[in-house]
Amino acid sequence: MKFLRNLLAAIIGTLIAFGIVFVMFFVLISLISSSEDSVRIKKNSVLELQLQRPINDYVGDNVLDPFAGGIFQQAQGLDEILHAITVAKDDDDIKGISLNNNFILAGLAQTQAIRNALDNFKSSGKFVYAYADFYTQKDYYLASVADSVFMNPVGGLDFKGLSSEVLFFKDLQEKTGIKMEVIRHGKYKSAVEPFIANEMSEANRTQIKELIGSLWNSMIKDISDSRNMIPLELNKIADTLGGRTPELAQQNGLIDRVAFYDQYENSLKRAVYSVLDKDLNLVFLDDYVIRSNKKMTNSGADKVAVVFAQGEILYGEGGPDIIGQGIITEALRDARDDEKVKAIVLRVNSPGGSALTSDIIWREIELAKKMKPVVVSMGNVAASGGYYIAVGADKIFAEPTTITGSIGVFGTVPNITGLARDIGINAEQVGTNKNSVEYSLFEPMTDKFRNVVQEGIESTYDTFLKRVSQGRNISVAEADSLAQGRVWSGVDAQRIGLVDELGNLEDAIVEAANMAELKDYGIKKFPKYKTGFERMIEDLGGAGAKAKQNLIEEEIGTEAYSILKQVKTVLDQEGIQARMPFVLDIK
Repeated sequence: MKFLRNLLAAIIGTLIAFGIVFVMFFVLISLISSSEDSVRIKKNSVLELQLQRPINDYVGDNVLDPFAGGIFQQAQGLDEILHAITVAKDDDDIKGISLNNNFILAGLAQTQAIRNALDNFKSSGKFVYAYADFYTQKDYYLASVADSVFMNPVGGLDFKGLSSEVLFFKDLQEKTGIKMEVIRHGKYKSAVEPFIANEMSEANRTQIKELIGSLWNSMIKDISDSRNMIPLELNKIADTLGGRTPELAQQNGLIDRVAFYDQYENSLKRAVYSVLDKDLNLVFLDDYVIRSNKKMTNSGADKVAVVFAQGEILYGEGGPDIIGQGIITEALRDARDDEKVKAIVLRVNSPGGSALTSDIIWREIELAKKMKPVVVSMGNVAASGGYYIAVGADKIFAEPTTITGSIGVFGTVPNITGLARDIGINAEQVGTNKNSVEYSLFEPMTDKFRNVVQEGIESTYDTFLKRVSQGRNISVAEADSLAQGRVWSGVDAQRIGLVDELGNLEDAIVEAANMAELKDYGIKKFPKYKTGFERMIEDLGGAGAKAKQNLIEEEIGTEAYSILKQVKTVLDQEGIQARMPFVLDIK
């Protein structure tokens, strides 16, 4: 009896403790929320952009969620960053923008979008200054839009052109006895090339060289326009590493001034006050986003829906970093059935993935465009399955630096016959019918099974070509000539007809509004992700797994861990894949 009484007391005490913690937690959140409401921007302020968290196109639109943003937000939303810059342009309290030591964690197209927004900000007559202890190439590409570019006296600037590295695992497979059986269609469909070869094919080398060459040319053009230099001059600087020291960077025109940070602050004061005896009012981006989100640049009753599809394409529900047919088809249906929504923009940022899921989303686009215009805006990458879900739209926009195309499919099946033989494992199978024992990890792949999988690959590829033919109004033969798994930059994709226009998300929204004959309209964003509290609980549930991942990465190093993740990604692939043809690590 005493035991039961003590047990009951312990249970009640635990519940009370949890209740107290829960109440305190919500009190804390209320305090955080009240502090957010009290954000005040002083006159003569400078908006400081420190873009040091990963940037997603969209992190959610839960304006009523007290857990949104702040410590609960691991990523920054590109849409919020661009909106903040747009609002700051006409905000009398903001006199300029400071880019400070970014090490930007964003794709090239996202970086270009921010750069374009800053360029537009300058048209108001306000200044943009940039400072860094060290500029990576992407950081410098962003900073070069500034009126004045500063660098630490003992810093450096990485400016040498783009490169890409592809790892090959054929020998590793032979040594370990663990291999990937590969079935593919596409001359350039080299996502599986690392598992079947020891070196890069000429087709793959050609497409990578042309792709990164086109991306580099887009960067050089933007830098040359901002710095008033010719592309030939910039390429010569890259070839001679002419930005490797602060002195060389300034001498060659890449930066304007070599200065310590306190000297940079004095330059900001002069730009704001023309004197040095006043305090500098810096406003951090996270704080300003709270203010800018309350100022809508478009607020008409009619709406243009923007549906964000970002991440790998996997069969299932999906989420903020995964495109699943569940969350995306629901978003498209909600936008299609909403009477206030007159047009839809699908923002795609994906290297592809499941061919089945891609086709399910493609069908939903077909249904949506029967009721209202559908325009696609491509972000950093819209390749393979990412292009698949885009191709049915009424019009497609790509950024110049978007990686797109990759019309091709493949399948990979793991096999450990060699390992099993070496360690003494023998597998025996028993089945009821001729084909009931389809495939075993422990037996070599039969020609019959390979032929069945190849048949599925060919069928999926033919369907993909038909979708492209229908969407781009070209013959299947023409689609095939542009396909074979090859990737293109946005510039080249427009040239060959895979996209209609070069432009950003805002351009796509304007076009969608024009197609719907809207003059005054607002923006409605989809999908609605889980709240910050729900995501936090999920994260706590997966904290152990995350800790293990961090521990492994710390022990074996970042590069080795990235290789491990590449292999794991391939092993986790299920079904026929419409995926980007290789892991593109642009340096």
